Amino acid sequence: MYLARHRVKGKINYTIRESYENDIGLCSRDLFELGSDPSKHIVYPGGNAFYVDEAIEEQLLAAGLQSDPQAIEDIFWPFVDPEIKRIIEPFRNRSKKRSKKEPLDPDRETKIKAGVHVFDKRRLHFLRFGQMDQGYIGRMPAAILKRVAGKSRDEIEQDFIVQEHSLAPFEFKNYVYVIFDLQCFFKELIAKELPQGLDQKTVDLHLIEEVCRLNQSPEFWNGRPPQEELHEYLRRYVVWFFDYEYGHSTFLEDYIKDFLSRHRRYGPPKPKETVSIDEARKIFGVKEETLQNITIRSLRRLYRRQAQKLHPDTGGDHEKFIKLTDAYKSLLAAKVEETKTRL
Repeated sequence: MYLARHRVKGKINYTIRESYENDIGLCSRDLFELGSDPSKHIVYPGGNAFYVDEAIEEQLLAAGLQSDPQAIEDIFWPFVDPEIKRIIEPFRNRSKKRSKKEPLDPDRETKIKAGVHVFDKRRLHFLRFGQMDQGYIGRMPAAILKRVAGKSRDEIEQDFIVQEHSLAPFEFKNYVYVIFDLQCFFKELIAKELPQGLDQKTVDLHLIEEVCRLNQSPEFWNGRPPQEELHEYLRRYVVWFFDYEYGHSTFLEDYIKDFLSRHRRYGPPKPKETVSIDEARKIFGVKEETLQNITIRSLRRLYRRQAQKLHPDTGGDHEKFIKLTDAYKSLLAAKVEETKTRL
C-alpha cells in the first residue's frame, strides 16, 4: 500500500492505493479515498497516542486485503499532530533500527538491477549522490534500486514526487538535464558538468524529443497503451526545465585551477645554510673565543664595521660581502635562540 496524491479541481486529494500484478504487468488500484485532508481519519484518544480510523481497516478487509497496521501508520504519519510526532518519533526510529534487514542474495540483486528502468536509475542516482556525471550509474548497489523494484509505475512515480521535495529550486534544471541523459547528445567536454555552455536551442529540442519518447514508451509504463497528451507525471519536468535556470557550476574554476597547477613550476625551498664558528672567525677576522662569548649588541657592531670594508659600493668584494652577511645571520640566530633558552 502507498499514498497517492492527485489533483481534483485544483486541490490535492489523497488516495490509498496498492500495486498488483495482472496479465499486462504491475498495475495500481484505489483502495480508499481520503479526500483533501487525511488528518480527518486520525483519532487521538488522549495523551500522546493516536490511531487510524477503524473504518479504513474495515474497508480494506471487506475488499479481501490483509491490512498491515505498520503500513497504514506509515501512510498517515506525515499528517499526525506535530507535537505528538515530536514525542513519538524517537521510539519509531528506534524500533525500525532494531529490525535487521536481510542481505540480498546474488540472484535477487541481479533481478533487481535488470528490472529497474534506466530513467529510474538516473533519478535515484542524482537524488542520492547529487552528481551530474552519471558514469558510475552501473555500479549503483541493488540496495538503492530496491526502493523501486516490484512496484507499479504509479507507485514509483508517487514515491519520486516525495523524494524530489529534497531538491532546491536551483537544482531543478540540472536534475532534468541529467535524468533525461541530455549529455549523451553532445561531444563537448563541458556536456557533463556545464550544460549552460552548450547551445540551448539544441538542448531544448533534445529534451522535448526524450520526454515524448518516454511518454510513448510501453516499457516505461508497464505495458499501458500510449496516450496522446503528456502524462501528468512528466509535466513537472518540462516545467522545471523551462521555468528555472541551471545551478551554479564550479567546472570552469576547477578546470583553470587544475591547468595552473599542472603548469606551475615548483621547487622545494632551498635549505638554510649555516656557517660554522671556524668559518665565521675567518670572515670576521677575530678569534673563535671572541665569537663564542660575543653579545648580540657587539655582534651587530662587528658586522657593521666589517660591512663598511667589504660592501661593493665602497670598493669591497661582492662574494666576501655575501659570506659576511650569511655568517652574521647565522650567528645572530644562534645568539637569539641562546638568549631565549636562558630566559
